[in-house]
Amino acid sequence: MKWFQALLQNTPQHKYAINAVMLGDASESAWTNLGYWQVQNDAYPHACETLAQQLADAIDLNSKDRVLDLGCGQGASLHLWKSHYQVTHIEAVDIQPACVDKIIHSMPFIHNVMCGSFLNLNGCDFEFKFDAVLCIDAAYHSDLNSFLNSVKSVLNSKARIGFHYLVLTEKYATLNSFEKLKLSALLKSADIQLKHLNSYAETENIIGSFGFEKIQIENLSRPVLQGFADYIQQSSQQQAQKKLQGQWSLDRFKIEMTAKLCQKLYADGLVDYVQICAVNA
Repeated sequence: MKWFQALLQNTPQHKYAINAVMLGDASESAWTNLGYWQVQNDAYPHACETLAQQLADAIDLNSKDRVLDLGCGQGASLHLWKSHYQVTHIEAVDIQPACVDKIIHSMPFIHNVMCGSFLNLNGCDFEFKFDAVLCIDAAYHSDLNSFLNSVKSVLNSKARIGFHYLVLTEKYATLNSFEKLKLSALLKSADIQLKHLNSYAETENIIGSFGFEKIQIENLSRPVLQGFADYIQQSSQQQAQKKLQGQWSLDRFKIEMTAKLCQKLYADGLVDYVQICAVNA
């Protein structure tokens, strides 16, 4: 049974849990997103922070905002909002109990952190409505309509939202049924439903139908998808020796598979990774 015990020890606690140390961030409040890779050989935490800052800057995050961070993970973004943007009122939601517990005990500056799905915000007992809501590298695991319906319920008038999502390119429309089925299976392996994705125009129309204006959709596929794939490929050479020494784990396998998915999505050009910003009308 030793092999089974070892398997359990190496299995992530939650399906969205990622071994941040293997990714390249050993800090207590580690980053765990795909990152925005501006230069070759960039450090993983810096690439992750850049992805977060680009999103925050796009919605003009400022110190006066009441901020809600959705899918905050281990809390690296919460530190960023406080230190770089001087935000004083920060609340957060994450589905991983271990992450929420860590934030509660290590980040006294956080006004409130809740454990649960960000698709159920209308059931949360928030004291205030929010001026800015950010969701870094997580919303695309959900149906866009469900995500927007949930977020809409906690927004002030003229509040800004920023999140990352996936959209279908014009090339997708040329696929036959079998090719679409293969793409669906590929995305499902990463807990992404093809039926939830739409074209650029359809995505913008959906967002507009929820009463949002000033909608901006920016393609980040090259610096995010290809960038993450390149980074993991480089680090894999170092990890290969550990695999031979018996130190390989399911955590590393999960990271490798994510990188291969990112590489294929970018190479095939059927799905774009985008940054979306909008203002509540």
